[in-house]
Amino acid sequence: MIYYCIQDVVIGLNLKLNLMRITNKDVIQSYLLTSARYDFDVYEKRILFRLVELCQPQLKGQKLNDKFSINSDLWGNRDIKMPISCFLKDEEDKNHTRVKEALRRLNDKRFEYEDDKIWKPIRLIELPKINKYDEFVEFKIHNEIFETILNFSKGFRKFELKTIMQFESVYSMRFYELFSEKKEPITYKIEDLKTMFRLEGKYKQVNDFLKRVIEPAQKELNERAPYSFEFATKKTGRKITHIKFYPVYIPENRDPEVEVKELKKQVSPYWELSPIVIQYLKQNFLFETKEINSHTELLKVAEKKLDLMLFLSSLKVKAHEKRNPKGYVINAIKKQLEQQNNVKA
Repeated sequence: MIYYCIQDVVIGLNLKLNLMRITNKDVIQSYLLTSARYDFDVYEKRILFRLVELCQPQLKGQKLNDKFSINSDLWGNRDIKMPISCFLKDEEDKNHTRVKEALRRLNDKRFEYEDDKIWKPIRLIELPKINKYDEFVEFKIHNEIFETILNFSKGFRKFELKTIMQFESVYSMRFYELFSEKKEPITYKIEDLKTMFRLEGKYKQVNDFLKRVIEPAQKELNERAPYSFEFATKKTGRKITHIKFYPVYIPENRDPEVEVKELKKQVSPYWELSPIVIQYLKQNFLFETKEINSHTELLKVAEKKLDLMLFLSSLKVKAHEKRNPKGYVINAIKKQLEQQNNVKA
C-alpha cells in the first residue's frame, strides 16, 4: 500500500545533458508493483521503470552497465546512481525540471512495508541529488523497497521498456503493465480500479471514468503497444459495478528486435526456468547463476511435475539448519520427484 504527501515545487535546472538512448528490451516486473496502489505521474513512473530495469541483472547474474551503479550500505540499503537522461521519454525530451520535480515528489511519498513481524512506512526514495556537471542522479532506496522490486512471490509481468517509457498517459502505463502477455479475460470492480489508481472519490459517473481513464488508455495502447484490451461493463442490479477486460495482442506493434532477442534467450536452458524460481533460489538459498545453470534440467522437470514454489518454501527453514543448504535443496527436489514417480508407477 502506498500513501503520499506531495509538495509541488518548481525549480529551474540548467543542465548540459549527455543523452542516453533507451535500448528497448523486455523487462520483468513484480506483480506486487504492478497492482500496488499509487498515483504516480509519467515522470515518477519512468523513474520506477528504470529502477526495475536496473535490478534485472540481479536476476540474471550479469554486471551492470558502467553508467549505472548499485551499492549496499551496512544496513542493506542501496545507493543508486544513473544518468538523468534515463528518466526522460526519449532523445527529444529535454524536460529536466519535470525530472527534478518527480524526484522531489518521490522523496515525499511513503511506501507502507508490512510483513509477519513489523509494519513501517518508508520513503520510496531518499536523499535525491542531481550532479549538474556529470549529469547523474543519485538517491538511496531502503532494502525493503529493493526486495519488493525483486519479489516475484505473487507473479510478474513482462513488458517492453521503450514502449512503456514513451506513453503520454500514466493510465496507459498501468494498463500495459496489467495486461502485457495476458491471454485470459480479467474482471475488476470499478471501485477496485479507482483504489489501485488512487482515484477514490473521483469520476462518480461511470461514463466519466470510462471516457477519462479507460478509453484514452485503450487508444494509446492500440497505437503503440503490443498488448491492449477490449472491455465490457457489467451490472449488479441496475448499476454498472464491474469492467471485464479482454487482453488483445497486436503483433505489428511488437518490436521485432526484442522478439528476436527473446527467441534467442529461449534457446538457453537458464531462460526456460521461471524468473520467480530463479529469484527465490538466489535470495533464499544463495544459489549462484552457474549453480542454477548446472541443475537446469532437474529444475525444469520439477517445475512441470511439482508446485515448485510451494515445495521450495517448505524447505526454507530446514535448509538453513544444514551445513550445505544448496545440496539439501537439490537432493530434496530429487527425492520428491522420485516419490512422485513411484506413486504413479
